Amino acid sequence: MNLFNPFKILRPNERWAPSQSQFDAAQDAYEKLLPPLVYKIRAAVAKWRDDDYEGASQTSKSLLNFWFNQEHLIGQNKFGFFFSQREALESIVYLYEVARAKDKYDLMRFDSSQRVSAGMFDETWTRYVIKMATGAGKTKVMALTLVWSYFNKLYEVNSTLSKDFLVIAPNIIVLNRLLKDFSGLKMFFEEPFLPDNGFDNKDWQNDFQLTLHIQDDLRPITESGNIFLTNIHRVFFNETPEESFETTFLGVKPKPNADTSKGLDLGKVLRSDKIRDLVILNDEAHHIHDRSLAWFKSIEDISNKLKLKNGNGISLQADYSATPKHNNGAIFVQTISDYPLVEAIKQNVVKLPVLPDEASREKIHEKDSSDFIERYRDYIHLGYLEWEQQYDELKNHKTPILFIMTMSTKEADQAAAFLGTSYPVMKNSVLTIHTNNSGEIKEAATSKKDKEALEALRKAADDIDKDHSPYKAVVSVLMLREGWDVRNVTTIVGLRPFGADSKILPEQTIGRGLRKMFSLDTPEKLVVVGTPAFLQFVEGLKTEGVEFQYSPMGKGTKGKSPVIIEVDKDNPNKDLDDLDIPIPQMSPRFYREFKNLELIDINKFDNDKAELKNFSQDELKEIIFNTIDGDFSHKTIFKDTAPDYRNVISFFTSVILKDSRMVSGFNTLYPKVEGFIKYKLFKKEVELSDPQTMRNLSELRPKEILKSTFKKAIDELTVTDKGSAEVKNYISLKTTKPKIAEEQPFFYSKKSVFNKTIGDNPFELELASYLENKFPDVISFAKNTTGEGGVNFKIEYQAEDGNIREYYPDFFVKISPTQYFILETKGREDLDDIRKIKRLTTWCKDINKVQQDYTYRTVYIKQEKWDEIKGGLKYFEDVISLFEIRTSLTKEDAKKILKRGADVSSFGDPIEWQKKDRTDRKINGL
Repeated sequence: MNLFNPFKILRPNERWAPSQSQFDAAQDAYEKLLPPLVYKIRAAVAKWRDDDYEGASQTSKSLLNFWFNQEHLIGQNKFGFFFSQREALESIVYLYEVARAKDKYDLMRFDSSQRVSAGMFDETWTRYVIKMATGAGKTKVMALTLVWSYFNKLYEVNSTLSKDFLVIAPNIIVLNRLLKDFSGLKMFFEEPFLPDNGFDNKDWQNDFQLTLHIQDDLRPITESGNIFLTNIHRVFFNETPEESFETTFLGVKPKPNADTSKGLDLGKVLRSDKIRDLVILNDEAHHIHDRSLAWFKSIEDISNKLKLKNGNGISLQADYSATPKHNNGAIFVQTISDYPLVEAIKQNVVKLPVLPDEASREKIHEKDSSDFIERYRDYIHLGYLEWEQQYDELKNHKTPILFIMTMSTKEADQAAAFLGTSYPVMKNSVLTIHTNNSGEIKEAATSKKDKEALEALRKAADDIDKDHSPYKAVVSVLMLREGWDVRNVTTIVGLRPFGADSKILPEQTIGRGLRKMFSLDTPEKLVVVGTPAFLQFVEGLKTEGVEFQYSPMGKGTKGKSPVIIEVDKDNPNKDLDDLDIPIPQMSPRFYREFKNLELIDINKFDNDKAELKNFSQDELKEIIFNTIDGDFSHKTIFKDTAPDYRNVISFFTSVILKDSRMVSGFNTLYPKVEGFIKYKLFKKEVELSDPQTMRNLSELRPKEILKSTFKKAIDELTVTDKGSAEVKNYISLKTTKPKIAEEQPFFYSKKSVFNKTIGDNPFELELASYLENKFPDVISFAKNTTGEGGVNFKIEYQAEDGNIREYYPDFFVKISPTQYFILETKGREDLDDIRKIKRLTTWCKDINKVQQDYTYRTVYIKQEKWDEIKGGLKYFEDVISLFEIRTSLTKEDAKKILKRGADVSSFGDPIEWQKKDRTDRKINGL
C-alpha cells in the first residue's frame, strides 16, 4: 500500500488487507485482523456515495453534502474531514436509513467471513461500532453522528432517531477530554458541523438548541434536546459508591439521592418519562466486551425501559474505539467501519513508530542484578538519549515527553528517582503515576489529603502538553489505556513484558504516544525502546499491517524529531539586519474575471465533432459517467430507464467548473453546455432525452472534446493578464514564523537569518552549501520554506492546462544592500517549469519597474549544467554570468569570469556555452 492522502476517497479494494503471511501469523484468525462486516459495508457505501446518497432522507443528504462536498474555512485555513471520518459517518447513515440494518440479522447480511452467528450479538437494540486508530479523530465522528441524529429527528417526520444523547466516558480522564470539545457546544459552532442558516432552506444553526448536562449537574430537561455527558458510573442504578483513588479517576458512583438541590439523578432521569427516545454515544467503547459487565447491563436496562415507552428501545448505540476487541483479540462483530493503525501511519495522521535496529539492540542488555535500576539501566539510558536529542531540537517550541512503563509501583518510584538524580535536565521534572496491571488507580484514598493529592496528580497528567507544565517525563506501571490523549510523548521505554493475561493490546501500549504534535504535513516519529520481551510484544502489530522503521539509536546517532527552521535570534555572531532580505508582496497579474463567463459563444467554437454511435439495447441498460478526464470520481448506473438528461448536463457543467477552478458560474455555464451537446458536440444535432445521446456521452471521445473546448473558451475569457502589478508591502525574513520540517539533512547557516538550511532534494542542499561556504560575494541567502510556518513566498502563474496556479521559487540571495536574486533550481524540466520561469522573470521586471530601492533578478540553474561546471565556480558572479535569465553572455562577461579565476576548462568555452543556451532559451520562449 502506497502513501496516500487522508482526504482522498478510497475504493474498498485500495484498503489494507492482511497478506497470507499475516494470516498465518495470526493462526488464520480472520476475526482478529478484519471486522467481518466491513468489506461488504464499504462496497455498499461506496456505491451509495456514487449514487448521490440515493435513498437517504433529505436531511441526511443535505448534511452529507455540506460536510463532505463543500469547501470549509476555519479562519483563513482550509478544513476538511478525513476520508476515514467521512466513511465512518456514511456507514452509520447508510445502514440506519438505507439498508435499515437495525438488528443482528440485518447486519449478518454483510458478513464476508462466513463465521458470524447470531449468538455473537449480545444486544437487542441497534448498535454500530466504529474502529478508528488512536489520534484519527473519533470525537469528530461522534459529533457528526450527534448532529445527524438531531436534525433528522427535528426535520424528518416519523424519524426513529433522537434529540437526546447519552455520551458516555469510561473515566474522568476521557470525560475531561470530551468536555474540552462539548463545553458550551463550542466545537459544533467553531468547526463546520452545522450548515449555515439558509443552506437547503433550513435554519440549521438557529435550530440547534441543545442543553448540556455534565455528570450530576443536571439542568432542566428540555424538549428541544439534551446531551448527557457523563462517566459510566453515573448510569449505574441503585449502586453504593466507594470512594477511592480509582473512583476519583473513574468517577464516584451516584448516591440514591444525588444532586438533591435539583432533585435529579441521571440514572433515574434516563429511565424516566422525561426521555422518550435516546441515542447513546460511547467513547473508548472497548470496555463493553462482555454482557455480564455493569456497563452493558446498565445500557440494557435503559433500553428495556425505553421499549416500554416507544416500542423500540434505544434508537441507536454508536461505539467508538481504536481497539474494540475481546480479551481473545477478536474484533467486535458489530464493527461497521475500520480505520486501522496501518492506514493512519501511512497517511501521516499519527506518528510513525521507530524501533532500534539490530546493531543498537545488541549494544544494550538486561543485567543479572536484583537491583531494578542496575538491571534495566541500559534501556532507560537509551530512552533518555533518544529523548534528549528530541528535547534539544524542540524545546523552544514543544516539550517532548519521555514515558517509561514499569512492572510495579515500587519500580516506578525507583525509575523516577533515577531520572531525577542522574540527568540534571530531569530534576523536579518527572511525574509518577501509580496504576495496576489494567492501567487503573490501585490504592484507596482514605483522607481528604489523599484525594487532594490525587486531584493534583490527575491535573498534572492532563496538563502535561501545556507550556506551563514542568514535567519532561512520566513514569507509570502502565498509565490508563485510553483518555490520556496527550500529543507530546515522543519516546516510550517499556520495562515490562505483556501477555494475554494483561488484557492489554500492543496498540494500547504505544497509543499514548501516537498523537501528533504538529500539523498533518509534518511527519513525526515515536521512538519505542525497551526490553526484548516488550519490543516483541509491540512488534505483534506487524500482523495488523504496521510497518516499523528501524533506526540506529544511542550516542552519536541522528535524532528522530522534526527539524525546526527558525530565525536565529539568540545567535550573537549574526547581524540579522545585515542578513535580512526584503521580500516584496505584489498584486497578482493573472486573475480570473468570472463575469466574462457569460461572453462564451458556442456558435464561435471551432471544435472537432464526435461520431454519434448507435448502441444496442443491452448496451443502453448500463451507463457509466466518470470524470471528464476519465479518472474515477463519480459513477451513475442506469439499468432500467435512461437518466434525466438535465442531471447529466448538470454533472458535466460542475466538472468543467471544478476543472477550471471556478467556484461560481453554474447557472451561466449550464445552458451553454446544454446547447453545445445538442448542436455542436456530434456530427449532427441530437435529442438530449434520447437514451442513445446519454450513452454516447459516457464515451471517452465526446468527453475529451467537451472538456478541451470549454476549457479553452473559459481560459481565454476568464484568465486575464493585467500587464502590470504593484507592490502591496514588503515582508522581512526576520519576521518569519518557525517552520516544523520533516526529519531530513540540513546544515547550520552563518549567512542566513535562519538557524538551519534544508533542501527539498540533494541538489538544492548542495547549491545552498555553495552559497554558504564557497561564494565570498554572497552576503546572505535563505531557502523559501513552505507549509505551516516558513517564508511561503509565492507567485501566481498560468499553467500549461490554462489554470492559475501558485509557484514557490527556491532561494533568495543577497549580494549587496540593494541587489537580490530569486534563484530557482531544476532537475528534469517540464512545460510548466518554463512557464514558472517566464513568470518569475516578469515578476522581477515588474518589481524593478515600480520601485527603485532594490533590484531583483532571476537565476535559473539546471542540474545537468551545474554538475558539469560547479568545480570551476569561484564566485556567485560566475553563477550570475552563466545562469541569469537575460539576453546574452558578452565577451566582457567571459573576461570577467576568467579574471576572477574561474576554471573555465571545467565548463568549456563560456562564449560557446552561452550561445547554445541562448538558442535553447529562444526555443523555450524565454
